[in-house]
Amino acid sequence: MRAAPSPELRDFRGQPCVHLSLPQGDTVLIALHGAQVVSWVTADGRERIYLSPSAVLDGIQPIRGGMPLCFPQFNQRVLGGQPLAKHGFARTQTWAVQNMACEPDAPNAQATLMLHCSADTLALWPHAFAASLTVRLQSGGLQVQFDVKNTDAAPWPFALALHTYLQVDGIDSCTLLGLERHEFWDAVAHLAQPDVVSTQADCALAFTGETDQVYGNVTAPLVVRHAGGTVQLTQSESLPDVVVWNPGANQCAALNDMPADGYQHMLCVEAACINTPVVLAPGQTWRGWQQLSVIPTV
Repeated sequence: MRAAPSPELRDFRGQPCVHLSLPQGDTVLIALHGAQVVSWVTADGRERIYLSPSAVLDGIQPIRGGMPLCFPQFNQRVLGGQPLAKHGFARTQTWAVQNMACEPDAPNAQATLMLHCSADTLALWPHAFAASLTVRLQSGGLQVQFDVKNTDAAPWPFALALHTYLQVDGIDSCTLLGLERHEFWDAVAHLAQPDVVSTQADCALAFTGETDQVYGNVTAPLVVRHAGGTVQLTQSESLPDVVVWNPGANQCAALNDMPADGYQHMLCVEAACINTPVVLAPGQTWRGWQQLSVIPTV
């Protein structure tokens, strides 16, 4: 007989985290630093999220792996002439727990973390906002939802990516389905051909080297298949873009918070809104989410 679900705060490698569990055995761990999911284990005992064993968890630096929140900027794309640190500042701020909920007979558990503008964020980005991240754990599933409200007196633009690192058993044998015939911008080829937009072939996406691509107008679910299982990814209409990233051997070796072979065990499939940033009016609220669901092996 499994224990009843129990939300609680736990220490993970020196960092406070929200821990949610279900009677079936599913668990999720969310660091307050960045409101970042750092572990999702399904009832079969398999870890579904990749966290680099070399990740720095010091409450200051970004955490390599898990599900980083890229807000209000993706990568180093400048919004409204305002340069920010790569992927914005949300992933390096300390979020506060608003609520945690697990009912003994409920099929899910959830936690909501909050971040409001502060002197620190205003020094980086001069706009007032209130944001929340809600993580919902289901049997065989995980949903991450981001909400943000413009509490300023003027509109401001933002971009967002839910930078999900999936754990895979061998990137060479991993495939991603659902992006067939979609146009994409290739960051790896960008220096040689900065304005070229390509179209994905009518076949599953495979990985033979460094991959960094941004796909637009994605509406259908995506499916990641590898030796360790199959995961389906869906996202809200408000997140029309998908980023697919794997550093490959050479780029991975240059990352000081990844082991040299780390690229073999992860694939980022990110629900995003970056090709056309959102402009949020004063008092307006925006929401976007990504859902991960394990597809049982028949």
